[in-house]
Amino acid sequence: MLIALIILIPVLLLILSPFVKKTRTLGVINASGYAALLVVCVLFLKTFLAKGSQAVSLWGWVYVDSLSVFFLLTTAVVSFAASLYSIGYICTEAEETKISGRKAGAYFQLFNLFCFTMLIVPLLNNLALVWIAIEMTTLISAFLVGFHNIKESIEAAWKYIIICSVGITFALLGIIFFYYTSSRDAQVKSLEWAGMLAGSGMFDPKIVKLALIFILVGYGTKAGLAPMHNWLPDAHSQALSPISGLLSGVLLKISLYAILRFVMLANLSIGYAYSARLFILFGLVSLGIAGAFILIQKDLKRLFAYSSVENIGLVSLGLGFGAFGGIFAGLLHAFNHAVTKAFMFFCAGEAVRAFRSNNMNKMQGMIKIMPFTGTAMFLGLFALVGMPPFSIFIGKLLILIAVFQGKYYLIAGLTFFFIALAFAGLLYHVSRVILGNAPQTMPAQKEPLSAKLALLFLGIFILGFGLKIPQAFLHLLENCQLLILGK
Repeated sequence: MLIALIILIPVLLLILSPFVKKTRTLGVINASGYAALLVVCVLFLKTFLAKGSQAVSLWGWVYVDSLSVFFLLTTAVVSFAASLYSIGYICTEAEETKISGRKAGAYFQLFNLFCFTMLIVPLLNNLALVWIAIEMTTLISAFLVGFHNIKESIEAAWKYIIICSVGITFALLGIIFFYYTSSRDAQVKSLEWAGMLAGSGMFDPKIVKLALIFILVGYGTKAGLAPMHNWLPDAHSQALSPISGLLSGVLLKISLYAILRFVMLANLSIGYAYSARLFILFGLVSLGIAGAFILIQKDLKRLFAYSSVENIGLVSLGLGFGAFGGIFAGLLHAFNHAVTKAFMFFCAGEAVRAFRSNNMNKMQGMIKIMPFTGTAMFLGLFALVGMPPFSIFIGKLLILIAVFQGKYYLIAGLTFFFIALAFAGLLYHVSRVILGNAPQTMPAQKEPLSAKLALLFLGIFILGFGLKIPQAFLHLLENCQLLILGK
């Protein structure tokens, strides 16, 4: 019943949205729906753990295990925050005649479609359907990237579609290779996850290694791993701010989920060590490229986009040291980054609205012009760079501990150096936006109540998970680590 509700809530909101004409009313209904969705996901987590975390298989096409529940919960938290933030954001866009009332309605329809496709990915048993759903996230979110129909946003949307479609084609090749060895060597003639996992010990190791490279490059493109990340800065800089939060907070993680499913298939035939080396390689490349580009950014949202590349690199690095507790650390960091980055993109949305520009050289004195958002961004900055007592600090610390436990001191040194680059760049650029000299002619401005509520909601996770992680969530992460390692 709870799984059915997770699927039905965004569908019902999508069906209802054309019949509600007032933008604010539609936004409130939408946010209420995602509040209900979050409650359902929390109840499902409680029920799932109470029943011993046994995988649930329904209707032949739904399969839910601990990994599914983790990504469902992450999606539900950020989706609710984005729906709440969207109320004031879209109403302001309509009041300033940037969009029409009809287009505001179209936004909420696309929002629900986007969230629906991300929610069903962790529920699907068939790997071909997972591939289709992830491709659908690209096609739907491209309309939200190019929503304003200006030259820059249309170019970003096309770049996003082309690069991610090339990436997803590589992923398809990987799936074909997995199916080939599955059908030939294990006699499993379908792409159903449960069946393939049961026969994965008989897969041809050579084919699995080749297939895993295609999978990691393909889905890694969508996850924002460098050097396949090129779409991400442009898409984030042009997307509506609630969608930037969803892209960075959820979409990158959903693509990571798809990679982990194939890693689990590969474990019994080639072991985890091969996947670990690939994760470490892509993690280090992502950290290095992100650190360098963060230093030279001028666009606030592009800056946060490169920070996403850095953090997905850290998650990948954690997964690479999975034998030393890195999977637990990596997944914890993925969740903490999801809520923190959504928080920062919402702050950026208010800054862009106030200054009418993404250029950080034109954005100074945020804390004077919008005290609430300026203060929130100031605290969020320290959370994002990994300072205690905020949640990202815990994930970064555990990842670094895993690297040291593996006695890879050169990798640890490089990781520290790249993190320091990102730290310096973020601190320099964002502090100028917050604490710089505000234009004298610019009056103080007020944020919508929904924006404040969205920031406060995410702030609970950012601070709360830095002080004490709930036991149920820790148990879920431990189960995920065991699953991924094949234990």
